[in-house]
Amino acid sequence: MLALKKLFAPIDMTEGAPWKKLVAFTVPMLIGNVFQQLYSTVDAIIVGRYVGDHALAAISSTGAVFFLLLVFFIGISSGAGIMVSQYFGAKKREELSRTIGACITLLTLCGVVVMVFAPMITRPLLVLLDTPPEILDWACSYMNILLWGIHGVVYFNILTGILRGMGDSVSPLLYLIISSAVNVALDILFIPILGMGVAGAAVATIIAQFISGILCIRRLLQMRDVFDFGAKYLAPKKEYITQVMKLGMPTGASQAVFSLAMVLVQSLTNSFGPMVIAAYGIVMRIDGFVMMPVFSFSNAIMVFTGQNVGAGKLDRVKQGTKQCAIMAVGTAVVIVIGIVVFGGHMAGLFTATGEIITMTLRFLRILSLGYIGMALSQVVWGVIRGAGDVMTPMWASFITTVGIRVPAAYMLVHFTGKPDSIVLSLLITWLIGTVYGIVAYRIGKWRSKGIVKQNETI
Repeated sequence: MLALKKLFAPIDMTEGAPWKKLVAFTVPMLIGNVFQQLYSTVDAIIVGRYVGDHALAAISSTGAVFFLLLVFFIGISSGAGIMVSQYFGAKKREELSRTIGACITLLTLCGVVVMVFAPMITRPLLVLLDTPPEILDWACSYMNILLWGIHGVVYFNILTGILRGMGDSVSPLLYLIISSAVNVALDILFIPILGMGVAGAAVATIIAQFISGILCIRRLLQMRDVFDFGAKYLAPKKEYITQVMKLGMPTGASQAVFSLAMVLVQSLTNSFGPMVIAAYGIVMRIDGFVMMPVFSFSNAIMVFTGQNVGAGKLDRVKQGTKQCAIMAVGTAVVIVIGIVVFGGHMAGLFTATGEIITMTLRFLRILSLGYIGMALSQVVWGVIRGAGDVMTPMWASFITTVGIRVPAAYMLVHFTGKPDSIVLSLLITWLIGTVYGIVAYRIGKWRSKGIVKQNETI
């Protein structure tokens, strides 16, 4: 019993060898992220195999639009994560409790707004993006169901972020395993057995995420030794809402720009027809798995940085950054080798159409080297965000996405006429973003951005 309690206890990253703390935090989160990615991937595999390539293309065409509608929640999650990790590291119980309560209330209210109004613009958006008529109805159905169940998605993703901010990456892993198993079981029930098609995949996803969101709330209620949770703290105080928005909105804005770029690129992809849409969609599904280690290390170093900035131990941040970068880049090298060797087999899980498999493999090989650069850049951006500097990453996103990704995609397609150019523009953006991140880290303005002020400097 003691061993189990210790396993689920929050990790204090302000003591001990940095790499050990980072590994202990990252491994459960990485496994959990893999299971989270299974939500969309299992949907795509079962739909592609049992309904067809056009249905797979329909699901793929909605990702960018759905992500665009979630950027506000992503911003709140980012701001909450920074505040939670720093207040946890500083052992400020009252501030930690107020932050968590304010975020839950804010998310509930905003979720209602999205659930009511977002479905009204689904079809116009998809039509504006030149979604092929043969997949339009499926795409609208899939996305609207996800929007009607938005609270499950929101609670799960935000509350797991709060738990991780306090050093608990094991509980989210357990809940992800449970919800992923539910999702797979419901996919099999709704699609091949009941014949619900694309709609069945969406219903399975929201039910599974509601279950995981409820489990996260239950876990928070068990952590009374770390913070207080009740009606008093659910009534948001202005200063905490303001701080969450101040820290979160730049990240939300950068994600909005990123998702808008995805939407514009999706429109470009749609112009090549359902086969290219399906291939690009498969690439994004595989990319989701490939990027899991990268984002796991980024989130781990962000929490590590937040806790140590809160505790005033900035010397540990520099040490932890070096160790995390080595682990992240090493992992990325292994992943690149796997993509080159097994990319075709990965694509074959989604479809039996040879043309789509060949195209997917070609896209993956173009992107492969970019994953090494992404591993390094996400570590340094994680440090910068964890310290409380949210403006620098925002401007980096604006410059690389608006200034580089979208223009490069359209220009390359214009001159070559090939869909490969869309993926090549993404590789170029990643590499430039890596250089930008390293320079920003070396300049070091992030060192003085903590919300819990300390005298120590690196």
